Amino acid sequence: MIQISGPADLLRRTRGMYYGWWLAVLGAVIMALGTVPFFQGMPVWNPVIRARLGWTKDQLVWAFALTRVEGGLLGPLEGFLIDRLGARRMVLVGCLILGGGFILFSQVRELWQLYLVFIMMSLGAALGTWLPMMTVMNSWFIRKRTLAMSIVQEGFAVGGVVVPPLMAWSIGGTAVEDPERYGWRATAAAIGLIIAALAFPISRLVRDRPEDLGLVPDGVPPEPRRPEGPQVGTPTGGEMDYTWRQAVGTKAFWFISMGHGASSIVIVTIMVHLGLMLDDRGFSLGAIGLVVSTYTGLNAVFVLVGGYVGSRVPVRYALFGFSALQSGAVAVLLVAGDDALLVFLFAVLLGIGFGGRNPLSSAIRGTYFGRKDYATITGLGMVIMNVFLFTAPVVAGYISYDTAFAGVAVVCLLGSGLFLFLGDPQPPPAPRIPVRRPGV
Repeated sequence: MIQISGPADLLRRTRGMYYGWWLAVLGAVIMALGTVPFFQGMPVWNPVIRARLGWTKDQLVWAFALTRVEGGLLGPLEGFLIDRLGARRMVLVGCLILGGGFILFSQVRELWQLYLVFIMMSLGAALGTWLPMMTVMNSWFIRKRTLAMSIVQEGFAVGGVVVPPLMAWSIGGTAVEDPERYGWRATAAAIGLIIAALAFPISRLVRDRPEDLGLVPDGVPPEPRRPEGPQVGTPTGGEMDYTWRQAVGTKAFWFISMGHGASSIVIVTIMVHLGLMLDDRGFSLGAIGLVVSTYTGLNAVFVLVGGYVGSRVPVRYALFGFSALQSGAVAVLLVAGDDALLVFLFAVLLGIGFGGRNPLSSAIRGTYFGRKDYATITGLGMVIMNVFLFTAPVVAGYISYDTAFAGVAVVCLLGSGLFLFLGDPQPPPAPRIPVRRPGV
């Protein structure tokens, strides 16, 4: 059996292939293991929990909403810890918390226990999966940043096609009278044990920056400096490097944060409410599953397409285009009624729009603010983003779906329009140097 002792051994065995690409693949594995059973698994968990424990749709919606409260309140702290302590440590800590959360989830019997466990799992996923691996990609890549981030997020996309059906198979029946295979409690406990067991070996392979291995971003030495030297605030390699304090003082920070939140409410509202909406329209569970598989499968393809497009055109334009496509998808859903062809057209458009948007939303902060405080800047932006993600699915549960989804489409389109007003990335302001007067 081949054993890999660490990054240096992996580099030796692979004839020096740039380690950043191995980290991208590792990030995809972390995303598939860590985020998919929790977030993408909600359409599987929710019906089972409702049937077995007798809780209502509104009560389950609040379980998800509380995870967004956690993200909003603790997002800045999570980003700060990743920037200061390193992504490697946070992957270990976060995956252990997430694994423990799934184990506790398997023992839930009261509603308040469900809420606490969901907050715990949300914290673990935030500390150990998406944000630390996006931070790692932002440090290891500059010119190929969007492509690298798209590879990491491919784990979420492909995992969303594979993992939920496996979970459903393991659980067995949904209703109380249905026969179970292993049951939801055993399935949740097994997922938790797998995540916790893999936390240490996976985290050992993570390296925060290419400089840790004597490498440079993209694996290519930077272009020689011009005689006049680089611009103030531009690190070697020609990219801006903002502190978080400098970033929050810019128009770009606020436009990116609001645009990201507005464009994200589509997939969050879909994830929570689409099944119920289509059920109200008379679609069978099998048809609903096929719709979900359609947009999830296309998402897996267009995550990579979005990464490629983002490396060829200004990221703000690409991000607006894919986000606007999401709004178009929701508009089709609104007029589809019980027309299966239009519903599947919605799924196609959503898969393309969400898939292409996903890596660009992560890459744009690196494009505008550099590598230095990426996780902290992203965490601060999550406060704004999670206001959108908390509000949309909760409100949708209390009003008609037609009104709710129409509002989601409009907010997504208008909010993503903010990306068009970003302008080109600018270097941070030069530090003020006190001028000493003669004789003073």
